[in-house]
Amino acid sequence: MIHARGLARTFAGRGKGAEKVEVKAVAGVDIDVDEGEIVGFLGPNGAGKTTTLRMLTTLLTPTAGTATVAGYDVVTESQKVRRSIGYVSQSGSTSPEARAGEEIVDHGMLYGISKAQATARGKELFEQLDLEGLWTREPKAMSGGQRRRLDIAMGLVHDPTLVFLDEPTTGLDPQARANLWTHISDLRTRRGATIFLTTHYLDEADALCDRILVIDHGTIVASDTPDALKRQVSGDLVELVLTDAGRSAEAASLLSRVADADLTVSGATVSARVRGAGHEVAGLIRSLDAAGIALESLEVRRPTLDDVFLTLTGRSLREDA
Repeated sequence: MIHARGLARTFAGRGKGAEKVEVKAVAGVDIDVDEGEIVGFLGPNGAGKTTTLRMLTTLLTPTAGTATVAGYDVVTESQKVRRSIGYVSQSGSTSPEARAGEEIVDHGMLYGISKAQATARGKELFEQLDLEGLWTREPKAMSGGQRRRLDIAMGLVHDPTLVFLDEPTTGLDPQARANLWTHISDLRTRRGATIFLTTHYLDEADALCDRILVIDHGTIVASDTPDALKRQVSGDLVELVLTDAGRSAEAASLLSRVADADLTVSGATVSARVRGAGHEVAGLIRSLDAAGIALESLEVRRPTLDDVFLTLTGRSLREDA
């Protein structure tokens, strides 16, 4: 559904001395997305994520490289690409004053389907996206979750085979986010759609995506399933909180015997990455007990996608977001 090779984009900028310089927003990325996949696209602000998305959706012409989307070239067949994809922008595309159903019908007709087809299709989508009874309501009178589902309905009214979702749950409360996750999953399971999802929410990418692409400084630095990416991080994080901070050095020495990496001590807290922590923790507790070192708590945390990003780039995607 998406095949890109060496896709790049540079912009004209100014150096410190006001001289003209080229800024590489995207430095030649290779992307493959198969039919029926849900692929997450992660990256910090300024990494090239938005620029890549705009090139794939024909909103920006590449400086170099090639890309086909839904079987069409993004440069020479841009109109065919646009007719084949659905695009839900981060800011949304609904007018707050228009009636929801009218927005859907007008959007469908812009894609070349008849008013009758757009109406029937829109009402079907309203039912599937839990928007029943809102056909004549203005978006300004809807909740945040309802407006985002309306945005998705507008992106689907022409029955695209590929849907681009740009930060679809930004600004929603946790319950609305969870509800929208269900609808996004249903796009694939019930409609057979292929989904290219950009998000800053790592739990969202983990829950929804079959595969994740990580972009940093304009290049793809990782591409794999969420579980495979997390396995790249060296072990689980074992965190000990001691009753007596004065025993931290001793506890650190005992933890270092099983630690794989990243041993840190901060006051009464001692932590490290430990491979196979489930097998090692029992012996560690016995060693601490034998040394008379009391614990306030012990926590074992599996690697997260934020840990993956920190390992790959040296910075936290969550903090950047």
